[in-house]
Amino acid sequence: MTEKTLYKRPGGFFDVFDRRPGIFKKNMHYCSGCGHGILHKLIAEAISDMEIQDNTVILSPVGCSVFAYYYFDACGISVPHGRAPAVATGIERANPHSLVISYQGDGDLGAIGFNDFIQAANRGENITVCFVNNGIYGMTGGQMAPTTLPGQKTVTCPYGRSISNEGYPLKVSEMVAALDSPIYVERVALTSTKNIMNARKALRKGIQYMKEHKGFSLIEFLAGCPTNLKMTATETDRWIEKNMIPYFPLNCFKDIGAEREPIERPKGIYDKETVRKLLYPLKSKIGKDSSFKNESEVFNKERRIKCAGYGGQGILSLGLMITLMGQLRNFNVTWLPSYGPEMRGGTASSSVVLSRNKVSSPIIDKDINLLIVMNQQSMDKFLPELKENGVLLYDSSIIEKPKCGPDKKVFAIKASDIAKATGDIKYANSVILGALSVALIDYFLEGNDKEDFDKAFEEAIIRNFEDKQEVVKLNLKAFHEGKQAVKMLNIA
Repeated sequence: MTEKTLYKRPGGFFDVFDRRPGIFKKNMHYCSGCGHGILHKLIAEAISDMEIQDNTVILSPVGCSVFAYYYFDACGISVPHGRAPAVATGIERANPHSLVISYQGDGDLGAIGFNDFIQAANRGENITVCFVNNGIYGMTGGQMAPTTLPGQKTVTCPYGRSISNEGYPLKVSEMVAALDSPIYVERVALTSTKNIMNARKALRKGIQYMKEHKGFSLIEFLAGCPTNLKMTATETDRWIEKNMIPYFPLNCFKDIGAEREPIERPKGIYDKETVRKLLYPLKSKIGKDSSFKNESEVFNKERRIKCAGYGGQGILSLGLMITLMGQLRNFNVTWLPSYGPEMRGGTASSSVVLSRNKVSSPIIDKDINLLIVMNQQSMDKFLPELKENGVLLYDSSIIEKPKCGPDKKVFAIKASDIAKATGDIKYANSVILGALSVALIDYFLEGNDKEDFDKAFEEAIIRNFEDKQEVVKLNLKAFHEGKQAVKMLNIA
């Protein structure tokens, strides 16, 4: 006698949910009447019927469905709150044969994760997003969500959502359909049998487009949360049809998959040695061993250096090259950039603290030992902070000669003019470095440090632009031009 199975679990599910902790291995953890159980079944059926089990990756971020990987006989990954589209992008780009389903609730997708989601949609990533819209934060106690209806009462809006205060609910499907990249956007409901069958059809269409590498699909599922609505499953379905569907109408908002060509992207590099070289390029063998120490007296104390000028003059790079110079000679060193809202053309500065001992703070707001300025505004702002017996180096191409006390050592060089003559004004910061090298050698360094620090400046330029050989060559040229211009330095 043969037995006919009338009801059985779809092939996309495990027969026994061994991944689920505890003693309950046959049933899901969802509340009675929850829409997640219905949608899980539709996905499991699609995985089995469409024979995509080996290539399917299901991503579930924080929410009631965070443990979706308990149930699906496929690759399941739990990801941070709202970040499923970002993870999906990485998986799909690294392995285009993967079929990635991003499974997200309205709080996750519409709030903390909305930017990740909308950017993935706009890029046209080849993924299928299952968006469960139950109008509430289900897992955390029933707070107001981005899709909570006007007037709907929740834990965090006990008098009902106010349009004047919280605004209107997000109509995610309509927003996504307005983008050029997405190919398929449809809103369905998990209520009546008819609606569930339409939802089944929509889900499979989205997955089929993904199999064909056509691009981004979004299926929004209106689902119930009986626990937080404090209704039975039947009452919840009626509430959805009476209240949610009028505001979120069921509709196919976009379906252009048939006319889209499959996505073709550059093939990834999977050779282990090639990837290693790209991730960890060989560095130039420059610098000194750990026992090396410059002996000049000037380094016996902490040195505070401020570089300042316009955004776009290479001020941050100038500070970074001085920082690298210190690192290459075994100093403890910090580099702290600072710039206004208008980076290009606005004011910018970088603070460098160099010491034999530990640096207590990278902030320099007074007692500057060395001030390098490349525009008049910076001169006016930072000159008062130059310490007694401090050193000033400035670009006399564009800055007036400052009024300093006799205790200051002042060096002026036409850095911008020299850089222009060299080929490009953007190398003025390396001209400044050349002048600084000569100033240090002539007035502050002793013995072998004179020759060594000259090399340290060159090594810092090489390290800073190591992956741009032509840029290294031009910056070194500007550096030597700055050194040769030492005769034009006006020492006050």
